[in-house]
Amino acid sequence: MLAFILRRLWQMLPTMAGVVLLVFLLFNWVGGDPAYILAGKMSDAEAIANIRRQLGVDQPYHVQLWIFVKQILTFDFGNSWATGESVSHIMATRLGPSLTVLIPLTILETVFGIALALAIAFVRGSLTDRAVMVACTVGMSISILVYIIVFQYGLAYKLGLFPVQGWGASLGENLLRYATLPILIGLAVSIAPTLRLYRSFVLDEAGQDYVRTARAKGLPERRIMWVHVLRNAAIPIITHVMANLPALLIGAFLLERFFGIPGIGREVILAVERSDFPVIKAITVYVAAATMIFNLLTDLLYQAVDPRVQLK
Repeated sequence: MLAFILRRLWQMLPTMAGVVLLVFLLFNWVGGDPAYILAGKMSDAEAIANIRRQLGVDQPYHVQLWIFVKQILTFDFGNSWATGESVSHIMATRLGPSLTVLIPLTILETVFGIALALAIAFVRGSLTDRAVMVACTVGMSISILVYIIVFQYGLAYKLGLFPVQGWGASLGENLLRYATLPILIGLAVSIAPTLRLYRSFVLDEAGQDYVRTARAKGLPERRIMWVHVLRNAAIPIITHVMANLPALLIGAFLLERFFGIPGIGREVILAVERSDFPVIKAITVYVAAATMIFNLLTDLLYQAVDPRVQLK
């Protein structure tokens, strides 16, 4: 196990190097000169030169690349160009609000998705099964903006069940008051595609030979579905959940923007609007690193779920 982890960590280095090089090239060659963005339209050549010197973009490209690598190794991406706040502090303070929404959302989505997929698998091919699939298709066709506007207007503004916007100082207040409605909206949006996907995983396993053998031995259908089928369907489910975790931090930007949640997704939108390259670069690198780490954790979870899986 330890040898597998060390080997995978070693294999991550070339991938991470490629990500760093790609990000550097995009922001330095395609992104334009940041000095002109920060100086504004009315600045003179001397002001632009001073800004370029302060940012270090007047250095040769190999020097700038080494500075970028040192920033990654030290977790210090400097200060935000828009606010002057430390990028590390921005990341640390914005991560908590995002996780307050995303962790309960991921847990609820996974639990409800698995339970409903197994329930639908019991009545596969029936009118109930077809009706649920049609409802999922309709739900997937509706934009997340529609869900946000309807839920926010109806449940928060009209009925007053939840705050329309805002964020508190404590975890309990945020989780029970401010994050509840965004979690419900996220669950409403994600449950339809999740149910369709998990249903396909369960039905694929339900048609295998070992399931027919279990039925021939007289095992009850409930035990077959919840023990044998679920155990094997858990592998693609784990892949789906773990692969989506890094992207969820960025993908929830609409929820964070509409509800005033000071999270990572909202920070990405603000950074793009302000052309705040240090923040964008830091988030890009962190998401890439998180993706590789979660891929490693996925393989370890495979081994925990099914010891027959050989780690290579």
